[in-house]
Amino acid sequence: MKKALVIRQGCIHDAVHRDPYLADILVEDGKIRKISPVLDEETIKQAEILDVTGLQVYPGFVEAHCHLGLDGYGIGFEGADYNEVTDSLTPQLSAIDGINPQDETIRLAMEGGVTCVAAGPGSSNVLGGTFAVYKTVGKRIDDMVVKEKAAMKCAFGENPKSCYKDKDNYSRMGIASNLRIMLVRTREYMEKQEAAGQDILRRPPYDPKLEALIPVLKGELPLKAHVHQANDIYTAIRIAKEFHTGLALDHCTDGSLIADDLAREGYSIAVGPSFGHATKFELKNNSFSTPGELARAGCQVSIITDSPVVPQQYLALCAGLAINSGMDEFEALKAITIHAAKHIGVEKRVGSLETGKDADFVIAAGNPMVSDTRIAYVLIDGRITFCSQRKEG
Repeated sequence: MKKALVIRQGCIHDAVHRDPYLADILVEDGKIRKISPVLDEETIKQAEILDVTGLQVYPGFVEAHCHLGLDGYGIGFEGADYNEVTDSLTPQLSAIDGINPQDETIRLAMEGGVTCVAAGPGSSNVLGGTFAVYKTVGKRIDDMVVKEKAAMKCAFGENPKSCYKDKDNYSRMGIASNLRIMLVRTREYMEKQEAAGQDILRRPPYDPKLEALIPVLKGELPLKAHVHQANDIYTAIRIAKEFHTGLALDHCTDGSLIADDLAREGYSIAVGPSFGHATKFELKNNSFSTPGELARAGCQVSIITDSPVVPQQYLALCAGLAINSGMDEFEALKAITIHAAKHIGVEKRVGSLETGKDADFVIAAGNPMVSDTRIAYVLIDGRITFCSQRKEG
């Protein structure tokens, strides 16, 4: 039986309490079993000890929107598995079938403190398929998955317009129409299935696209909407309300222009990638001040890299740049931990340091949201997956 692990006397930033505190953390079977100012001597005597006196202990960082493992590192088109560009409507696709755990970017993400990510199809398609949530260590995706189907990707704005302008989608009106058509067809498909009951001869012909959308209409799988411009954000909300679906808003470049509205609506928001040039019209309001402005308005905000747009290992740095642009430091920490976990529906397992949650930690000599801070250890499910001393040795 594997011995318990005690992480001793680190300064704990648990993403729950604003103020950090000194404590011991007991880890057993990959879970946090106890957090105490000082654990009893018998527990300490029977456990392996990781003495982190003088170091800062954070939850493993969580990325709420990326394409990690779907876009190969340094291998050109062969590594590009994040868009199925043959069809603008592909809800039947699943990220888990494209993620490559051997890709170098996953290791780099882990060494940067990112222990859990939501990765999935890109934004070329009106409907792209389902995102998966997984831990950033392992060789087989089936063993890394936290949630195989976390959300259904849909996209508004420039990307589907430009990718499919010569095929089946030229305008924003077309995007909204195509999405509505698929949702209406799914509703009718469900009704026919229910009316047929167990009579297989009366059941409608199997349609993988509509089958994939049934959980969306049942409220079991939220829409994960790629939206930059304010009008696209409002369209996504309008459609979600029409069909009574869940909705998470990703990118939200114009979010600060409509922050009060978004706070009233109450949808979860992921902002980014903010580090880079405004490469298209709908990014003209791109700014690291947006996460802070939305948080101050009362929104639940995550910060995202959209890797490989920004390399995944710089997630904490993006939070630091948001702090430099006026975001409260505690809100920035939550934006890459517990708020990100809530955005992708895995907050019961990751995103904060609490009893019963997965033992995912980032341990550093200072604040990892500051660029010159070195990460000393990363632990995933209670196992040390990165140690700076080992790497140097």
